[in-house]
Amino acid sequence: MSSGKKMWSAALLATAVLAVTAACGSGSGGGETADGKIKLRFSYWGSDARQKMTEEAIKKFEAKNPTIDVEGEFSDWASYYETLSTKVAGSDAPDVMSLEIRGLREYADRGTLADVTGKVNTADIDAKVLATGAIDGKQYAIPTGINAFSLIVNKALVEQSKATLPDDKTWSWEEYVELANKITAGSGGKITGTQLSWNPAYLQIYATQKGEQFYNGNKLGVTPETIKEWWSVMQNLIKGKGAPDAAKSAEIGATSIDQSLLGTNTGAMGMWWSNQLGAASKASGQELDLLVMPKIKGATASGMFTQPAMFYSASSKTEHAAEAAKFIDFMINDPEAGAIILSDRGLPASSKVLAAVRDKLPPADQKTLTFLDENKDALTDPPAAPPKGSSATEDIITRYSEEVMFGRMTPDDAAQKLITEVNASIAG
Repeated sequence: MSSGKKMWSAALLATAVLAVTAACGSGSGGGETADGKIKLRFSYWGSDARQKMTEEAIKKFEAKNPTIDVEGEFSDWASYYETLSTKVAGSDAPDVMSLEIRGLREYADRGTLADVTGKVNTADIDAKVLATGAIDGKQYAIPTGINAFSLIVNKALVEQSKATLPDDKTWSWEEYVELANKITAGSGGKITGTQLSWNPAYLQIYATQKGEQFYNGNKLGVTPETIKEWWSVMQNLIKGKGAPDAAKSAEIGATSIDQSLLGTNTGAMGMWWSNQLGAASKASGQELDLLVMPKIKGATASGMFTQPAMFYSASSKTEHAAEAAKFIDFMINDPEAGAIILSDRGLPASSKVLAAVRDKLPPADQKTLTFLDENKDALTDPPAAPPKGSSATEDIITRYSEEVMFGRMTPDDAAQKLITEVNASIAG
């Protein structure tokens, strides 16, 4: 999943998918290689580490399927959807593409994705998890693995700053702010308590704690009051120096987890998807842990939820539908692929693959598995694919959040405009 980075623009995506419906070309995909092999193109995003393990998995697939060559089309997160939507617009969609839940309905509703019902073995995937990739009874996407949006902490830096971690099963947002401020002060400013996050999952968790749905049909279900309260948590962090100022926060928010405060050991906490614990640990070179998100005082629900880290989908235009499905099946169900990818795309969605690789998981992934298992009662079921147009929500939330943090807009004005703009995006 993403950190807090900007999603692709709604306008660009709309242009792309509309172009697809108008296109009547000869399809898309890899075609054939010079030596007569079938060529599949596979698009995905991520870190350098993900690219290396994906290329290794592709080689394993090719060894098992000598008549198929798979060409990986890799990019960083920031440019992924922009690049993909351009390809789709030009009737040049990859045969297999990686998507996240926010973009799923957008692509499916425009006829970009193939229905893979019955073409990929899904017997070992939990029905509720699998259902997140289905729209109107058609399975357009297969979940790769499961994760949860959580807090990652470097306990050694907390102790070094002479601060004490509260019990994360019961702590409040006030205690979170107080802890972050103490870390910065206790380290003499050498370590910052935390960094801000504009990920919609964070606002969704906060809103759920207040009994509000993030999306209520084709409208944002979060009230202006809740958005303003959520912003006040950030403002109090900046005010107490528990997080960087608005300018620095905006700069850090546009980077990957490798360059985050947590990843560079200049910050003690950060909010990320649980499957990113391994990448964060590798970047920092230190032991990191997952924590349950703080709660609003008096809240009965944690607001936290499980969600597929991402999905694999086949293009509706591919000339090699059977081979595309075969590759997806391999990436999801083959224990050898699982042993390479481990939890990079979430803890494996296939229960058989998870069982096969469980003992091979590195320490960070073992922690993720233990964390999700220990907190399963507090984690709600995966949400359905959000409304079409929700791909722009993160960009909208980030933009108005930064306007408030910079003091360029009042929280009252920004909250109303944020809701209006998200509603316009998902109603279109």
